[in-house]
Amino acid sequence: MSSRERVLGRVRRALGPERGPQDHTSAVERRYLREHGTRTPEQTVALLAENLAEYRAVVHRTDSRGLPALLARLLAERGSRTVVVPPGLPSGWLPEDGPTRVHDAASLAPAQLDGADSVVTGCAVAIAETGTLVLDGGPDQGRRRITLVPDHHVCVVRAPGQVVASLPLAMELLDPRRPLTWISGPSATSDIELDRVEGVHGPRTLEVVLVGGG
Repeated sequence: MSSRERVLGRVRRALGPERGPQDHTSAVERRYLREHGTRTPEQTVALLAENLAEYRAVVHRTDSRGLPALLARLLAERGSRTVVVPPGLPSGWLPEDGPTRVHDAASLAPAQLDGADSVVTGCAVAIAETGTLVLDGGPDQGRRRITLVPDHHVCVVRAPGQVVASLPLAMELLDPRRPLTWISGPSATSDIELDRVEGVHGPRTLEVVLVGGG
């Protein structure tokens, strides 16, 4: 008897008498919580802001009327001369006399994208319990690469309309066939001697603007 046969024999004896094929057609009952606790929409947005800040994102609040002025100020404070914009970014978000716009297009060269100072996008959904922003390549978000190469990303979230409490609630709103990008704070790693290094796989600076009101 070979060593292999001896080991397999022990496994068979440990498993007991051989059973027939198992039925895998019945659904597995899963009683996962869809969200943890009960919150008002305002409390859910507050939790999102808290967790975003925990991940070292910079959080701002404004309403739709104050959004253009706030975006102009953030880009000016950053010293941005060029800003990448998705094709469907609302026209009123950025001032006409602001930084030079680099439009997201298939013809956009890697060097142009790498030389851009900032990128401004919307988002598909924001998850409060995890402090996560999800982009799905929608018109106000553009291609995935425009949010990974520039060093400064400003993401606008309509609150509370685009804010959900939990991951299960977010999954119900997302199309898995779309190019989903999940962002929890600025890009960072601690792979080498546990020293945190930011900007490894994406922007070093993530600023999130929560837009409420009318």
